[in-house]
Amino acid sequence: MKKTPAPAEAGAIEPRLYRVVSGKIEELIRAENIRPGERLPSERDLATKLGVSRTSLREALIALELGGTVEVRGGSGVYVSEQATPVAEVPTAGPGPFEVLAARRLIEVEMAALAAKHASDSAIDAILVAVLEMEQHHEERSGNESADRNFHLAIARATGNSAMVGVIEYLWSQRGSLWHKLKEHFQTEELRQQTLLDHRAIFAAIADHDVAGARTAMRAHLDRVTRTFSRG
Repeated sequence: MKKTPAPAEAGAIEPRLYRVVSGKIEELIRAENIRPGERLPSERDLATKLGVSRTSLREALIALELGGTVEVRGGSGVYVSEQATPVAEVPTAGPGPFEVLAARRLIEVEMAALAAKHASDSAIDAILVAVLEMEQHHEERSGNESADRNFHLAIARATGNSAMVGVIEYLWSQRGSLWHKLKEHFQTEELRQQTLLDHRAIFAAIADHDVAGARTAMRAHLDRVTRTFSRG
């Protein structure tokens, strides 16, 4: 008779994927004797060697950078930090950025469609205020982040479903140190301007009560952010 595997211990928490992958990278550094100041293989080669996706690898590298194990140098590659120590701690930083983006894509695309269907005039005005606020503060990091959050929360409120507001607040709270470090590597003035255009397109569709258009505009926005964070 085939034995049924024992269930996982109650309360046991699976480690975040990026922590598992970061451990594999540290093992590779030791196994291949990559010294401080030396370059790691390319992301493509590392992903192949470790048998992981490029997105999981990128999250792991950012976590290792936050922990002081590696340095990610734009346009050059990833290097073992000159100050790296064998006991460098990979930070526990909540879900990885790509996990958060995947969840947002599932939820916020339909949220935008609901907002387009149900938004009152006052709710539409609140979304516009958030758009204008983001345009005003687009070069200021803290002001830009606050305005971006207000924009997505205003759309959630426009659905008329208070639970949706709580979901967006939770997802926004998961944009932790990994998210901000990844954004730091890839954010440019061109990308900030594109985000403003994305938000304008989402707002226009909601204001026109264009359900399909709002769904498409939000999906395009989140897909673009994902591509930006994924690009090699």
